[in-house]
Amino acid sequence: MTSFLASAIQLNSSADLTANFTAAEEQIELAVRRGAELVGLPENFAFMGEDSQRLEQAALIAEQAQRFLITMARRYQVTLMGGGYPVPAGAGLTSNRAQLVAKDGQILATYDKIHLFDVDLPDGNTYQESATVQPGNTLPPVVEVPGLCRVGLSICYDVRFPELYRHLAAEGADLLFIPAAFTAFTGKDHWNVLLQARAIENTAYVVAPAQTGHHGGRRQTHGHALVIDPWGTVLSDAGTSVGQAVAPIDVGHRQRIQAQMPSLQHRKPALF
Repeated sequence: MTSFLASAIQLNSSADLTANFTAAEEQIELAVRRGAELVGLPENFAFMGEDSQRLEQAALIAEQAQRFLITMARRYQVTLMGGGYPVPAGAGLTSNRAQLVAKDGQILATYDKIHLFDVDLPDGNTYQESATVQPGNTLPPVVEVPGLCRVGLSICYDVRFPELYRHLAAEGADLLFIPAAFTAFTGKDHWNVLLQARAIENTAYVVAPAQTGHHGGRRQTHGHALVIDPWGTVLSDAGTSVGQAVAPIDVGHRQRIQAQMPSLQHRKPALF
């Protein structure tokens, strides 16, 4: 059975593309030195700044972010997931795109975030992602990564919609990528619980790269990039500093848990 190390990288991204790419490469190199074969970057890894800046620079950010992912995958011979970067999507809009890139630089899968974060939080912060982001309209993909496992993609706010992960489980995902820039306010209560629930109910590994700290203005993210096993056990937690969570992924372990707790087989799709 396949067993390998996966890394969920944690960053404190800003509006400075060069600084963001430098910080991301440092963590990718460290992950590979530690033996990771599958590495994930968080949502907004390339750019985390004002909406007006993102819209103005969207074409440049998209081009540089994709080139960065391909270059890093080839340079470090690692399968790399970029957890979300802006792509032009018409006047005043971008998509929020995650991409999975093979170690030879081939793009294995692309996913545009479906669920958009439009929320007024009790801490006084208001988020209206739909004002400048075009939601995706295609189901997230599951892709077989040669020599590793079957990987399903999602982004941040998607984690609150279990039906999306039921789709990924039905498509045979062994591992669910959930890259995020989760707010500090909601993260303290919901982050771990939601991620563990997605792992348990789908008997799949969860790898959740994250943003952490302050990003200018009142924007603050929760941190705690995690790797969670199919039983819901947190295998690695990056805390609140820039760094990464690294842990083994064992497809055989997942299959044993599925045999012990065959809840996916007991579903009644004809009734729901």
